[in-house]
Amino acid sequence: MKKLLRSAQELIQQLKRTSPLKLFLHATFAFVIGYFVCSLDLASIESILLDLRIKHRPAPTDTKTIELVYTTPGTVSLLQGLPGYHYQAQALKKIIEKKPRAVVYVSNLNNWKGSYADKKEFADTVDSFSNIYFPTDELELKGERGKSQFPPPLDQLKVIPGPKTADNTKFAKDGVTRRLLVSFLDQKMMHTLIAETYNPTISDVTKIRGTFELYKSLQTYIDYRPMDSFPFRSFEQVLNQPVDAADIADKIVIFGDRTDLDTHDYVSSPFSREGKLMPLAEMHANIFETLIRNSAPARAPDWLNLVFTLLISLLTVHVVLTLKPLKGILILMGTAVTFSAFCYFCFWPLNIWIDMAHPFLAIFLCYYFFIPYRLIVENRRSWEYYQKHKLLSEVEQLKTNFIGMMSHDLKTPLARIQGMTEAISKDNTPLSSTQREALDMIRQSAEDLLKFISTILNYAKIESQGVELHLQAKDINQILKEVIRKHEFLAQVKHIQLIAELEPLFSIEIDPELIKQVLSNLIENAIKYSPENSKVLISTEEANNKVVIQVADQGPGIPEDEVANVFMKFFRSKSAKSSPIRGSGLGLYLAKYFVELHRGAIHCESTPGQGSTFTVELPVKP
Repeated sequence: MKKLLRSAQELIQQLKRTSPLKLFLHATFAFVIGYFVCSLDLASIESILLDLRIKHRPAPTDTKTIELVYTTPGTVSLLQGLPGYHYQAQALKKIIEKKPRAVVYVSNLNNWKGSYADKKEFADTVDSFSNIYFPTDELELKGERGKSQFPPPLDQLKVIPGPKTADNTKFAKDGVTRRLLVSFLDQKMMHTLIAETYNPTISDVTKIRGTFELYKSLQTYIDYRPMDSFPFRSFEQVLNQPVDAADIADKIVIFGDRTDLDTHDYVSSPFSREGKLMPLAEMHANIFETLIRNSAPARAPDWLNLVFTLLISLLTVHVVLTLKPLKGILILMGTAVTFSAFCYFCFWPLNIWIDMAHPFLAIFLCYYFFIPYRLIVENRRSWEYYQKHKLLSEVEQLKTNFIGMMSHDLKTPLARIQGMTEAISKDNTPLSSTQREALDMIRQSAEDLLKFISTILNYAKIESQGVELHLQAKDINQILKEVIRKHEFLAQVKHIQLIAELEPLFSIEIDPELIKQVLSNLIENAIKYSPENSKVLISTEEANNKVVIQVADQGPGIPEDEVANVFMKFFRSKSAKSSPIRGSGLGLYLAKYFVELHRGAIHCESTPGQGSTFTVELPVKP
């Protein structure tokens, strides 16, 4: 989750940095792909995603208005065949006595056996109760009413259109029953007529949720409950056992078959595509409950699907083209999960169906369409970086070689100059004050130049092959005293007092020459940049298994925004550049390198106008 949040924050920052032209191009590509995706027919994928939402949500509320009566294998075994007209009449009489709201037969009457008298008995029983229906899958045009009637004596049975649907040639084309017919040519279907007796609101079919027109019919989607969630009893139980009035009164009783003998008695549903299918009677029960609750899933309009697809396309294109692959994948996965959760919670409990197939396909296409382009750009950029790095490496090597060569060539004449000045100063020939002053200036300039050359050589050594430590057990205080003694003359010239507060220390493993260079640089800088008649405090102590060395001056200080840069190579603060004091900008860089080589640390604290304090921490045990 933290990685995802960081990736999202980086995406926001990247959006702010992206130029308007790039954003416009990203949006153009995304919208083209988004429109293309929305033009595709993804009904089969969308239906699968709908089925997943139906199966993995809490079951809709039970209206307690449905009772199922099944002809089961046990019924067939007991009656030695399917119940004929005589047994059907007997069972129907017991149901009618308990005053149901309606009785619906979804069994195939052509499979029933019986004499003309048995059929007449059944027809008379049906005539004794007005709300008994025999739904048919055939739709009637205006003027065709009665074309689906049974032959006498069953010609008075109330045969009424109440078809089952299946996505065979349209929509998902997978044979699953997801839709119900509300009306056809303005004639209400059986389910609507019965359901409106419970819910008068739907007598106006325009108020039924989620309706849409198809082939002159008004349809909507079934709000399925899980399989076997309706109360049911077997046909033989109705025949041979007492029927409780509370189970039947004012309910819709549906007679159906569940014998596993005829595939027409079953349908594929979101809960059952293969294997155990849903009984036809239970499908009709779901249709009735959907209409009674008026809870059909209402599909979001096409424009909303287009908006979501375009937005997700835009996000995907921008992520692929601007972010690193891992962060991009995290954001896209987070987007997919968030969108899925949003669609799920819109479906439950709001029963709003938002398309998911088009946005998901947009993510897939945008990602795999632009990833190759991104890889081409990255490869070209990497090649350019490689060429630049190669050129810079060659230039750096030339620079290092040049510096090393020049430094070595300069050290020889410098040694001669120093030797000559030393010989002249020891000669017995008297020198005038002007000559002696000139000789001292030559000696001092030679020493300064030698220090500068040594610094350059150290830098060249670091850049080329690094520096090796030659560790020895030494007392830091002794090294400090030696360095202070060498800088006393420079301090006396500016009337600067060097104050040493050195606590007793144990010897530690260090490279004395490198540490001496570090301390010399810090003390020399403190003297050079401090005003006359000031103080430089040099202190040591042992704390937390570290030897701590501090050099504090009363100089002009370093601006707060430059403190972090003082250890960078060739860096000099603005005040140092404007002063007459010369420097290479390498002293503190080398000091930091040498200290860290000892696994130590160096840092600076400075207040403008009050001075600076440099602290070196060296581990007692390297």
